[in-house]
Amino acid sequence: MTGLPHGFIRSRDVLEDRLTGAQVRTLELQHGNEELLYGLDLIGVAGPFSSVTPWELEDEQGVRRINASGYSATPFGEMPLVLTDFLKEFLEKNRAMTLPQQSSSPWRAALEANLVRLLARELPSHQDSQVFFCSSGTEAIEGALKFARAWRPGTKYSISFNSGYHGKTLGSLSLTPNPEYQDVFRPLVPGAVTCPYGDLDALSALIRRLGPDKVTCVVVEPIQGEGGVNIPPEGFLRGLGELCRRHGIVVIADEIQTGLGRTGHWFESAAHGLDPDIVTLAKPLGGGLVAVGATIVRHAIYKKMLGGLSSKRHSNTFGGGALAMAVGLRSLEHLIETDLPRRSLELGEVGLRHLQSLRARYPRLLQEVRGQGLLLAMQFQPVVGIPLPGPVKELVYEGTAILALRELHQAGVMANLSLSSKRTVRLTPALDMPRDVFEIMFGRVDTFAARNPASRNLLTNTPAGVTMSLAKFAASKPKKRTPSDG
Repeated sequence: MTGLPHGFIRSRDVLEDRLTGAQVRTLELQHGNEELLYGLDLIGVAGPFSSVTPWELEDEQGVRRINASGYSATPFGEMPLVLTDFLKEFLEKNRAMTLPQQSSSPWRAALEANLVRLLARELPSHQDSQVFFCSSGTEAIEGALKFARAWRPGTKYSISFNSGYHGKTLGSLSLTPNPEYQDVFRPLVPGAVTCPYGDLDALSALIRRLGPDKVTCVVVEPIQGEGGVNIPPEGFLRGLGELCRRHGIVVIADEIQTGLGRTGHWFESAAHGLDPDIVTLAKPLGGGLVAVGATIVRHAIYKKMLGGLSSKRHSNTFGGGALAMAVGLRSLEHLIETDLPRRSLELGEVGLRHLQSLRARYPRLLQEVRGQGLLLAMQFQPVVGIPLPGPVKELVYEGTAILALRELHQAGVMANLSLSSKRTVRLTPALDMPRDVFEIMFGRVDTFAARNPASRNLLTNTPAGVTMSLAKFAASKPKKRTPSDG
């Protein structure tokens, strides 16, 4: 048998940790997203990291940090036993076809049924809804847009909201009003229109201006995650649903970050009176181990696009694969059996009170804190407090969050940046994080704040060499930046 050619890396080399951290970073810089890894490496957060417990990660120096990153996609932390033990059993016992594109599948059937039953428990109008599986959140949105267009042919406008985020493939990107991500890819999908988030009067006026019979859909996040955990005013979601129902406009609820327990509810839209026509899910459904996306669609809309001989009008190769469906099924089962949404709500209230206390004690560091369940956000005062021209101001705002991320990392907490809110850092810990680990995490956030009582300390506590390298990196990579978030 012929071996691997010289220079190739064996799977066992990775499995048995034979690659050093320096080798991993060098390979990534050479062959992967070089600029991203270079920027992360500048502030010392590039890893690689290994899991010690589901809630703690260790770097190559043996330093452990509590993981509150993961962008809401790790509901049970890293390598949770509830999934890894199940996967071992799955690999030993499963005999179902792995990629059942042209046949029925027990794993897909079970997950379809459970998702619909869960949604119908909250929204009875979805008792006969149907599910289309894919491999990511942005794919789920792309599918939702096609379902909506098929239901309302001849319409031309899709409405989303300022500071929203729906993904980076072309259709979802068109609904993500962020020049930094959009501009180089123009022209985008035509007909994408934005509206102020949380402003029902503005939405009503926009629909009137465009013409209700010309609007395909309204796509809304019940809470804007990448926008910095923006929570709409009471009544907005319910009113949005009523407005669209009057005009027959399809409502798509993007629950990719908020759905399945992160915010303390199974579906954040349903908790606030919205009964959407289409619901998109992804992140927690894969349990942090596999890629799973789902688009849940009212029966009539589903049939309109995928009826009869048109049933292959939308498809993908890997959506509904047995491994992904099995992990999704076990993840959903665990979420239900342990009632993790309730736990997320309870822990989130503790976490938000803690952040509010920090905000009161350190007003020169924190401008605002926000949260719902275990989707928590800290918006920082800018590191430079004097008025600055637009492009410089946006760089300063972005730098503020990057330096805060670095200082939190130094304090032993791994957090998330917010892609559409420059000065906001989010905490998205595992929904089943033990209470003692959760308390230790916030003790470390306290330590971080005490070391940085004012935002300018984020700058002064950063080594001068790191600051200079970051400045050179930013100056050498000009880009159009999103308008300020305040």
